[in-house]
Amino acid sequence: MKKLVLFCVMMMAAVMPVLAQCSLCTKTAQQLGEGPAKGLNNGILMLAVTPLAIIGFLAFRFFRSQREEA
Repeated sequence: MKKLVLFCVMMMAAVMPVLAQCSLCTKTAQQLGEGPAKGLNNGILMLAVTPLAIIGFLAFRFFRSQREEA
């Protein structure tokens, strides 16, 4: 389990910057300029964190309960 946690932490630390914009957001960001475009991209990524954290927590609880039953 410790190896899995260490692997996940290392993968998150090694992630390169990701562009998380749809085509409409990309066109809007191009019109805004460099600074606001980065802010828009960061906002999109921050909005994505909450649902992904909830899904990860539920998956963790599911797999932990499955392991305890076996």
